[in-house]
Amino acid sequence: METYELKGEYIELIKLLKFMRISESGGDAKAMVEEGLVFRNGEQEFRKRAKLRVGDLIEVLEYKVRIE
Repeated sequence: METYELKGEYIELIKLLKFMRISESGGDAKAMVEEGLVFRNGEQEFRKRAKLRVGDLIEVLEYKVRIE
């Protein structure tokens, strides 16, 4: 499991996917969300710009990222 240290109040889901290099581009990140491949705290997340905050766990394929 990887961690992402939050600098502000939140980070948008697609920005996290790009930053962590889970997706190759913004378009790829959007497609992952639309296809239902992204889970937030164990539930499918379909909002591309969902605001992730400290304590959230994101799971995409074999990747897991905890927001700290």
